[in-house]
Formats: sequence, C-alpha cells, structure tokens
Amino acid sequence: MRDKIRGFSFTKNFKFISIIAALFVIVGLVGLLLLPFGVQLFNFDIDFVGGTTMQFDLHTPVTAEITSDVAAVVQEVSGKPASSVTKAGDSGTQVVIKSLELDSETRDAIFDALAEKYGMQDTDNLKSDYVSASVGSDLRNKAIKASLIAVALILVYITIRFEFRSGIAAIIALVHDLLVMLSMYIIFRIPFNMNFIAAALTIFGYSINATIVVFDRIRENRKKEMGKKTTFAEIVDKSIHQTMTRSLNTTITTLIVMVCLLILGVSSIRNFAAPICVGVIAGCFSSVCLSGPLWNLFTPKNDVRTK
Repeated sequence: MRDKIRGFSFTKNFKFISIIAALFVIVGLVGLLLLPFGVQLFNFDIDFVGGTTMQFDLHTPVTAEITSDVAAVVQEVSGKPASSVTKAGDSGTQVVIKSLELDSETRDAIFDALAEKYGMQDTDNLKSDYVSASVGSDLRNKAIKASLIAVALILVYITIRFEFRSGIAAIIALVHDLLVMLSMYIIFRIPFNMNFIAAALTIFGYSINATIVVFDRIRENRKKEMGKKTTFAEIVDKSIHQTMTRSLNTTITTLIVMVCLLILGVSSIRNFAAPICVGVIAGCFSSVCLSGPLWNLFTPKNDVRTK
C-alpha cells in the first residue's frame, strides 16, 4: 500500500484531481456568481445585511444548553431563527441575541418569554439595538477588501521567494480553499458573519504555509537535478511525497484541537470551528494535490532551472 502511494503521480493524475476539487467548490462558486443577481444562497448574518441585537441578563451561567433554549424561544416567538446566541458579561450570565430585523412588539415578546422562563426583571433588558443594512454593507465591503489585500500580499511574497508562476498556483489553491468553505456555509446554513472573515484569513495563513513547505522542497530538488535528465513534473512528484507526512501530521494535530472546540464549544465557537475544520482539510488537499501540479502546469516541459 505504501509503495502504491509513493508511486502515485500527482502531475500525471492532475485532471482526475482537478475534477474532485471542482466537485467540492461548485456550490460555493454558484453561490458567489448568483449574488450580483440578487439570489442569496448564503445565510447572511446581521453583520452583513443588518438586523437586531438584544442583550439580556439571565442571572444564571450561560451554557451551551441555555443558548440552545434561548434560540428556541426566539424561533418560537418571532418565527425567525436567531442568527447567533452568545454568552456575554464578566459573570457569564448575560446573553446576546442577534437576529434579522424585529419590530418592537416582537422584541418585547421575546423578552417576556425569557423573563418568564428565567425569572428576569425589566432591568435585565440591557440593550436592544438595530444595525442598518448600510452598516452591514460597509462591513461586507471592508471584509472583501481585507481578503483581497491578503491575497495580493501573498502573491507578492510567493513571487519574490519563488517565481510568479508558483505564486499564481498558490493563489488558485487558496481560492479552492475559500470556495470549499463557502460551499459548507451554503450546504449547512451556517450564519455568514464576521467569523467567516476570521476563518478565511486563518485558513489562508495555514494553507499558504503548507504550500510553501512543498515549494521549498521543489526548489531544493530543482537545484539538485540541474544538468540531469529530470523533468519538472518528476521533481514536483518527488517533493510532494517527501513532504506529505509533514502535511498530514500538521493537519491531524490541528484538527484534534478544532474538533474539541467543535464538540465542547458554544454555538458561536462551533460556527467558527466547523469552517476551520473544513478549511484545514481543504488546505491540506490543495497544498499537496493542487499547488505543485499547478506550478508544473504553468512551467515549460523539461525545465529544471533554478532562480
């Protein structure tokens, strides 16, 4: 089995690998392409589309079970699912509820239902704010700008350290990781808020680090093979196999931590940990199976030059 893995050529089987990659990104890609036409497949949170934020003091430690109960009350009273229910306050007894826009009567009804359930007083209604769609739009634009700047800087860094062709390959791999995460947000209806930006930038850093490990080994082997009848594709395959154990071990150890957060965390933590788990797996796949073969695809045959 190990010999079969070592004998597998990522460059020769790149068409098959690219088909697999396309299957995982197609949902996210469709979701992005439909946005300009007003079709929203994403479960946008109030961070991007505006809505209502309420904060109450329940006078009891807010656990994962309580956040689930509060979300159920919001759903029952308003008929709309809460975008998020999170713990707040130094004592951990306060809860922050985010939802799409609710009128004052509905907000009062939610407070009355929770007051009856948890014995709250009028003074425990700490805050009730409305976030306008224009503010959400501003946050969305800033998030997009931050992501584009990050991608541009990564391209510059990879180009300086290796070459422009490898930089393009790395960016395509990052786009793959991003689309896989977007597909997950659509399929599982995860609230699309600022957590996504944090998760995306985290995966960008993780994935590009794994890709650089592969690229470093390609560059080292490229120097060693100068003057020999070795194709760049053979160098790429050799380098991927040499770094695969490191890539898998890093992915597994990262997943152990994130799965613990996914199982034990409150809803807001789970909404962050779940995309990270998927992004880590996608990042491992793209750095091992996509980035090197893409660099080979953009490189003239029989080229073993070194910079």
